[in-house]
Amino acid sequence: MSEIIQAAGWPIWPLIFTSIIGFAIIIERSFSLRDNLIIPKKLWLDLQTQLKQGTIKKEAIQVLRESSMLGEVLATVLKNHTQPLDVLKDSVQQTGESISFRLEKHLSLLAMISTVAPLLGLFGTIIGMVELFGSFTSSGHDVAVFARGISVALYNTAGGIVVAVPAMIAYRFFRTKVNHQINVMEEHAALLIELTRDERK
Repeated sequence: MSEIIQAAGWPIWPLIFTSIIGFAIIIERSFSLRDNLIIPKKLWLDLQTQLKQGTIKKEAIQVLRESSMLGEVLATVLKNHTQPLDVLKDSVQQTGESISFRLEKHLSLLAMISTVAPLLGLFGTIIGMVELFGSFTSSGHDVAVFARGISVALYNTAGGIVVAVPAMIAYRFFRTKVNHQINVMEEHAALLIELTRDERK
């Protein structure tokens, strides 16, 4: 690895730094966006059971809020279910926006990495080409400098692609996952609103 870094020259270091950040984001989001943490299946079943048994107490609502992000949305519905429908929906929307912001944490940075990495690779390619053309002199050309220029150009081009592709794949994967989780929370919130409204009639 050290030989590759040496052959790629100093332009490879911004790419290495970028790849470390991207890898850290992928690991962090992979752990934080697990479905069993965000939208646990058992939570909805337990809540339905509690609703059938009667009114849910404030303590139970607080426990529900702290259990997961889905629990946070459902707790908002239960807390405000006696309010007018438009007020209730506004409260749920505000909670949803807050949750959406937390779910999308660092994803914009990951998207930026997938865009910037090829440009950093291109920058390294240009540096390599400059070194390559610098090897030509009036008396001929320096083979070592020529080879060095080609090495820098190719390694940085490859490095930009190697960093960008996983970052883009991970970004698309996490975006799809977040959209799914938000959709599930919206469906459960709408269903709970209907259930609480029916009980009041």
